[in-house]
Amino acid sequence: MQISIRVANRQDLAALVNFNQSMALETENKKLDSDVLNKGVGALMADPNKGFYLVAEQNAQVVGSLMVTTEWSDWRNAVFWWIQSVYILPQNRRQGIYGLLYSKVKELAEQDGNVCGLRLYVEKENVIAQRTYEALGMEQSHYLMYEE
Repeated sequence: MQISIRVANRQDLAALVNFNQSMALETENKKLDSDVLNKGVGALMADPNKGFYLVAEQNAQVVGSLMVTTEWSDWRNAVFWWIQSVYILPQNRRQGIYGLLYSKVKELAEQDGNVCGLRLYVEKENVIAQRTYEALGMEQSHYLMYEE
């Protein structure tokens, strides 16, 4: 299994939209509007200040992806990178693809020089993902998340 990791480009838009739709349906039983999602993914790709996507490719097919966005920390005078929208095709799961994507995020964060940490959120019930994140060195934060 030869997997390559790269920053996504406009040619990946359809795959990223599909992955986001699949993830929302799978994790929250939510159907996302294709038009809104196309615009949302496209807006991030057009504006590096919003973040970026990484994709995992195997045999010239995108088999996984994640999105990175930033959060400014005045306490640290640096940014946190938030890992979001993680999706691996079902037939490609449990093959270490997320680990490769995560390693690339860490590499890019070190190269950036202004990243003070990596964060992500995960569904409470998604124990498999939690174990994966812990195996890669991430720890559960002491913060709880609230939203309105």
